[in-house]
Amino acid sequence: MADPMRMREAVAEYVAALHGAYLAQADTFPPGARGRMPLLAGGGAVHVAAVGVRNLHLLATREDLGPLRGQEVEQRGSLPGLEWTLRFYDPVVVPALGLVDESVAPQYAEVRGALGVQTTCYHVVAQPGSGLTPHHAQHVGSSLASGHSAAVRDFDTIRSRVRGREALVDELVGASAAGLPRAQALLARAIAPRDAAVAALAESPAPDPDEIRKALLASVGGRRDRTPRGSTGSPA
Repeated sequence: MADPMRMREAVAEYVAALHGAYLAQADTFPPGARGRMPLLAGGGAVHVAAVGVRNLHLLATREDLGPLRGQEVEQRGSLPGLEWTLRFYDPVVVPALGLVDESVAPQYAEVRGALGVQTTCYHVVAQPGSGLTPHHAQHVGSSLASGHSAAVRDFDTIRSRVRGREALVDELVGASAAGLPRAQALLARAIAPRDAAVAALAESPAPDPDEIRKALLASVGGRRDRTPRGSTGSPA
């Protein structure tokens, strides 16, 4: 069995490297997009839970995890532009985690439910050993930042093309930031009620948020550069 202290330090280094890569990637985006990325929007500290079941889950949330109780352990970390707390949970600390069956695959929703966390900035699974290194964390952080930035741009495009339904897009953005896939699917269907691909995702028992966004974006013409009406070369 791994030494708990050494494992906590390895997880802390992983989280710091992930956040550092996220910030470095975010610095390449425009300020407006950067300010709306889930890990950077809202201000204040982000709370990261390291959850050890069969897999090691790392989930970041802006929900308050409450005061430390019993055997809970917390560390604090910071980088320019981001502060976070890191807490460690396992079935001894949270008995409900002992009921999570990951014999087949990681159970993201069940882990969040055991912690009572409803919304996340990110939720990833890391494997102890070669998968729990700063190098691996940098890849994860960069990928998260790229995905979050792409979502910001996609939502901006969708909002600009659905006149009269902007409020629904704003709700969709909120549902995306909160990590609520079924709410995203229903809102996408309300925005594009006649699109077959969006409707199919809305009826799925486990809709994928990225697929929802991409289908909705495609339904409004995709993300492409448009020549303003009246400019040279544009149709009258």
